[in-house]
Amino acid sequence: MTRHVVVGTAGHIDHGKTALVLALTGVDTDRWAEEKRRGITIDLGFAPLTLGPDLSASVVDVPGHEAFVRNMLAGATGVDLALLVIAADEGIMPQTEEHLAILEFLGVARGVPVITKCDLVEPGWLDLVLEDLTERLARSRIPWAEPVQTAAIRGEGLDRLRDVLAREAGDAPVRAADDVLRLPIDRVFALPGAGTVVTGTVWSGAVAKGDTVRLLPGGRTARVRSVEVHGQGVQSALPGRRAALSLLDVSREKLRRGHVVVDDAAWRPSSALTCSIELLPGARRRLRRRERVRVHLGTSSVTGWLVGPADLAPGASLEVAWVALESPLVARAGDRFVFRGGSPVTTIGGGIVLDPYPRGRERPHASVPDLVDSAGAEGVPTSHLPIRLGMPRREAADLLDRLPSGVRRLGDQLVAARAVGELAAELVATVVAYHASHPFEVGMSRQELRAGAGATPDVVDAALELAAGQGRLVAEGPVVREPEWTVGQDENTRADLERLAQAVTERRWQFPSVGELEGTFGVEKTRPLLAVLSRQGRVVALDREHYVDRGALDEFAEALRRAIGELGSAAPSQLREATGLTRKHLIPLLEWADREGLTKRDGDTRSLVG
Repeated sequence: MTRHVVVGTAGHIDHGKTALVLALTGVDTDRWAEEKRRGITIDLGFAPLTLGPDLSASVVDVPGHEAFVRNMLAGATGVDLALLVIAADEGIMPQTEEHLAILEFLGVARGVPVITKCDLVEPGWLDLVLEDLTERLARSRIPWAEPVQTAAIRGEGLDRLRDVLAREAGDAPVRAADDVLRLPIDRVFALPGAGTVVTGTVWSGAVAKGDTVRLLPGGRTARVRSVEVHGQGVQSALPGRRAALSLLDVSREKLRRGHVVVDDAAWRPSSALTCSIELLPGARRRLRRRERVRVHLGTSSVTGWLVGPADLAPGASLEVAWVALESPLVARAGDRFVFRGGSPVTTIGGGIVLDPYPRGRERPHASVPDLVDSAGAEGVPTSHLPIRLGMPRREAADLLDRLPSGVRRLGDQLVAARAVGELAAELVATVVAYHASHPFEVGMSRQELRAGAGATPDVVDAALELAAGQGRLVAEGPVVREPEWTVGQDENTRADLERLAQAVTERRWQFPSVGELEGTFGVEKTRPLLAVLSRQGRVVALDREHYVDRGALDEFAEALRRAIGELGSAAPSQLREATGLTRKHLIPLLEWADREGLTKRDGDTRSLVG
């Protein structure tokens, strides 16, 4: 299987980056008329490069002019191998230093320095440039290969450069194809017959023709109509490929550079980041809290500010800091970013995302137990692990098969066992309070208990099971109560129940309405008390407004059987004479008998069933 890497150019304006890429690949990456007219690269350019039978590269040519550093950042992010270009006639220049700092902040794994235009200088001068470059790169955190000397127009040094690129690219980290998809968009345009087209480097995962993808921020969905890699139609684009996606169901106006193509619902935009940050030693002054800077992550560039915990001096770092963002961007733990500020605007620092979804100013999470413990009963969706901890999807799946002690998997959530225990105690307190405020209810509904728990139903049920196992709660169907709870535990409630039951019993078949009872026992108490008596089987609800004593109802049923049995069938008028009831009381009783299957109605008469 062919291995693929992303090679990104970097360096000062007019040091020959685009000419070098043309000589290596045969592709002129200056696409725009303005670039041709001014002789500089304004936007990103891309070209394929074959480095061996099983090794290929996408070359990203970035602008060197200070005014287009934002475009450079969009291209440099996601680069596996840096191609640092220094012209022999000028040596290291301001943009060389800035681009080098950006590459370091972005964590580029390896690099190849290239000295261009060697045919324009004397050997002695070239030796000085080479010595200066070697000394500077020795202080870099990126492992750099030996500088390669070239003269692109003459084709000198290109074969050696290809050999060095192949060697270094072969040692670059391999991106996982079975990871979650992320493709930061760097260009958006429309083509007749293709619709909306977005381009970018596949950072992780893979995208295929026919896939349904999400577009963040915004959350729109779209279907991938076609996929191209360097102008060639393919079924899918794997990690490290430069891809163009033709998208259905989304307009060009809804997308821009900085948006991201993803495939997993766990991705969501971040409005704040927990991160580690550092300030360049050459920064002109301290970075103060609440000072606005431009945060560059992926192809996104948004305004942000340091929330805390402290100001940052030039050359200093903060292992844990919190950065707020004016506009959302899409991030993952382990992502590297750059921030620019000052006047004139320049690169002043960078950082690493520790948690893209922070909960306030909590400490970052280095492990699953830390992450889960901080989430409390809310838990962490299993799908969030690759993003919250920055691990490939397969590694996250393996971790779920061997969860550490103290972490429980409940449905699709990971929850600390400690949090389940704490939630169980909260549920007990909630039910106790419910009993106190609802003395006439047999218990609290399980649905209501779940709704107020701040956790998924699976987690609530686990906590409820724990509380029940400890003998602190009893769950009976849809109702949850304390083990010793019975309605009417207090003396006043018991007295009210007995008085109400007597009032209904005394009226026998000529039952009182609920309105009548409310006049005696009060609006607040009457219906709850009747509900208790109904659950106890002492009264029966004929309808919402009428309750009858259980014994009296049984007597009525027997009288009804006798009357209809003698008559064969009977109309209400006949039954009024047999029972001595008025229509007001007889009709609800007859309708109850119909519902219970004691009688059946045929027109205006009723007969016995069975």
